[in-house]
Amino acid sequence: MKRSIITLIIGFSVIALFAQETFFIPTETRYWDSSKAYNGYTLFGSGGTTYLVDMEGHVIHTWKIGTNPRFTEAGTLLDAVGGDPSNSNVWKELDWNGNTVWTYTEKRTNYHPHHDFVKIFNPILGDSTFMYIANKDYTSEQCLAIGANPALAQSGTYTGVQLDVVVEVNRAGKVIWEWAFFDHTVQDYDASKTATYGVVKNMPGKININMTGNPLKSDWLHCNSMDYNQQLDQVVINSVHGEFYVIDHGNTFVKNDSAASVTLAASAAGNFLYRFGDPYKYGQGSAPSFSTNPEKTSTGNKQIGGAHDIQWIKPGLPGEGNFLIFNNGQNLYEMTPQSYIFEINPFLNASGTQTSAYVNPPDAGYNILLPANSDLMKEKKNISKQVSWMYSSKNNTTFFSTIGSSAQRLPNGNTFVCAMNSGHFF
Repeated sequence: MKRSIITLIIGFSVIALFAQETFFIPTETRYWDSSKAYNGYTLFGSGGTTYLVDMEGHVIHTWKIGTNPRFTEAGTLLDAVGGDPSNSNVWKELDWNGNTVWTYTEKRTNYHPHHDFVKIFNPILGDSTFMYIANKDYTSEQCLAIGANPALAQSGTYTGVQLDVVVEVNRAGKVIWEWAFFDHTVQDYDASKTATYGVVKNMPGKININMTGNPLKSDWLHCNSMDYNQQLDQVVINSVHGEFYVIDHGNTFVKNDSAASVTLAASAAGNFLYRFGDPYKYGQGSAPSFSTNPEKTSTGNKQIGGAHDIQWIKPGLPGEGNFLIFNNGQNLYEMTPQSYIFEINPFLNASGTQTSAYVNPPDAGYNILLPANSDLMKEKKNISKQVSWMYSSKNNTTFFSTIGSSAQRLPNGNTFVCAMNSGHFF
């Protein structure tokens, strides 16, 4: 989920201290330095309602929809219907007064939309279109045909496997482009599957379907956020397991020929242009390892975990063209878990020089990040040299969210953050 989404759950029948503490946290503007804060309005959804509030916390407007809302360039409100961002196949676009001006429903039974979506302007088509993430069903026969190791499946059969796809529809609701992870796989298990066989570490543009510890299954990658860059005509999509991927839309889209677009997107032209996060998953880094304490580690190249809200920083804003991501900090093997905001410059090489092309993060190298405060029980860790800026609080009680959450770069250079678990904007 993304774009400052919060969910507040209050169980009146629960008398545990946690429920009481959640209930009594003030829900209001608690501090505002008007000389430093960027003055604007905040949009968020909670409990089926979308709210627009000013800097003092006054509710300016509401809409009776509130799953994962965002404003479009046209000033309309776009959101999924049903209140569950993890499972929704209907979207609506509303005007200021709440009238529906556009709606779309995914009716294919083997497609299961979830989490994120975006309205874009397709420069090749010359019109606005709608993109969304969906899980697509695949049979065991399909998985085995591309080289999935049967020893990793229960009883040698893959049941209920789903891999994410990115779907684009036009204003009439017709699918005009579709990209699928399934079409960009690599494996070193079965050489007879020539279409997918190769040396994994030499193919960072494809995903290893026999990843250690993560066999193909339902909602295999659990992609939770996406963004579109009109200047580059590219898409970025994030997996909660610790990576995000950049996809070429412009060179895989054929105007007025959806079949050709789908075919081109499935070809080598649709391989990842860039990926960031856990390079050991494609054989170009080391996985975390443990010595005496299985609860922490200072080794390996795992940098993000449970992350959400991948996005390009928009043109005209400080850091434009870089990536911004909410790094929830799950599964990072820290005795004191904590969330982070990462800004990533994908064009930096090992010497820190800005190049004109994406640089594979392992080629750029790593810096050793030392904990600023030993009282936090933090371990040193390897952080990519492409992480050009990061933010974390001094304690996880002031900034930590296990799920959801978002960050946004503002025109004055500030970064606006939503920690979803606590409904905390700062």
